[in-house]
Amino acid sequence: MTERERFEKLTSRWQPEHPGFYERPHLSRRHFFRTATAGVGGFWLAGPSAAATGEATTEGSVRPKGTAKNVILVFLRGGPSHVDTFDFKEVPGVTPKDFKPEQFNGVTLPVGLLGRTSQLLDKIAIIRSGVAWARAHPLAQIWMQIGRDPTTQSGRLAPNVGSVVALEKEPERLQHQAFPTFIALQPGKLRRSGMLPDQYSPLEITPAPDGLAAATHPGGLSEFKSRWELMQALDAGLSGPAAPFGDLAVGRAAAYGVARNLTLSPNVAQAFQFTEEDSERYGGTAAGNAYLLAKNIIEQDQGTRFIHVEHNGWDQHGGIYGKYELYRTAREEFDPAFSALISDLDALGKLDETLVVVCGEFGRTPGQLSAKRNGRDHYLQMFFVLAGGGIRGGTVIGETNDFGPRPGAFTTEPGWHRNRDIRPEDIEATIYSALGIDWTTVRYDELGRPFRYVPLSDHDVYSPVDELWPGVRA
Repeated sequence: MTERERFEKLTSRWQPEHPGFYERPHLSRRHFFRTATAGVGGFWLAGPSAAATGEATTEGSVRPKGTAKNVILVFLRGGPSHVDTFDFKEVPGVTPKDFKPEQFNGVTLPVGLLGRTSQLLDKIAIIRSGVAWARAHPLAQIWMQIGRDPTTQSGRLAPNVGSVVALEKEPERLQHQAFPTFIALQPGKLRRSGMLPDQYSPLEITPAPDGLAAATHPGGLSEFKSRWELMQALDAGLSGPAAPFGDLAVGRAAAYGVARNLTLSPNVAQAFQFTEEDSERYGGTAAGNAYLLAKNIIEQDQGTRFIHVEHNGWDQHGGIYGKYELYRTAREEFDPAFSALISDLDALGKLDETLVVVCGEFGRTPGQLSAKRNGRDHYLQMFFVLAGGGIRGGTVIGETNDFGPRPGAFTTEPGWHRNRDIRPEDIEATIYSALGIDWTTVRYDELGRPFRYVPLSDHDVYSPVDELWPGVRA
């Protein structure tokens, strides 16, 4: 049995299929009530979300790479077209001429859209054999954040990957570090801490030139300290280790502590405020400001280890080549912001210790534009772009078909040791490995239910993409 056959056999056992919305059969009345009652019953049988921070074991003898200190996940919400960007396929009579595709050491990029990014290919790695599990936006978006099927019992309770990182890295915080371990910039539909305590949820921020207005007390520092001491006195015994209200109270108390630290920290202004000139370097857009803040936060080194950057606007169908579609999101927003982020982290000496991961929830239908498929419709084939964190720049993993009526429709060469498409769960394992986290870790909640950092780790189904690192070849 080949690795690909083993993978398909194991995942088919636990992995339900998720066809596109319009491909799904209509439910009969009997099927509707059977499904609905099963869901309700499952919810009550599962009980409350018990915090899975207790006993931890591992299910394999793996060696995480441990080459990264931080992660910035840039999420291109809406599903960017892989065949118009990082797996570029020119379609005669369809691809706009001003995309201007050029080849750089065997990699073709549209410099009309990604001109600045094309100058950084020696610093980035491109995965072209990525495949999503689902083509429905809400499902695929959460799937990418938690590295598993959100419709399963474990998926319903699963935390964001950033929350797992926060749990693992919280003990490494230094006393002077005031920022939360997990920060989300310009967040949209975001999965938070799930079954983990609230203290591992992200601090959610919409970037603004004036920074964090809420971090400044209107009555001044003296009044703030007085009110803080009063609150501590009133809450004494209610939110400590033996809190009568359980983990929820403990988590909320920890969140208050983070807010206090931000209020007192002199690093808040340097991280969260920015000038118009700085903003313009990153494209002068709301999305670009989020990339800028991610750089600032890493530069301040105040304990944040995982940053989720939301970049909306990639749900592009029939008007994908219109004035406000790829021209806006790719050329005017992504290209200046991403290139500035990588260049600035490199100049600061922070790129080697910061893994930057760029992805959407899926790709777009390749080949000719189709009225039946609404231009470029949702499609499972997708890309991942990575930089920094110890990975080998100038790397391209995987190939898709270059010929026929639909170039870019499927993987022809996976390009890594598992010899199959690369899934969101594999990227999740890659992030954990880069940070030195054992991706086979299992934690048990107070009811004894297991939570595996990466699904099916007891069967070794998913794996970090080790070929991203120097010295590893497929």
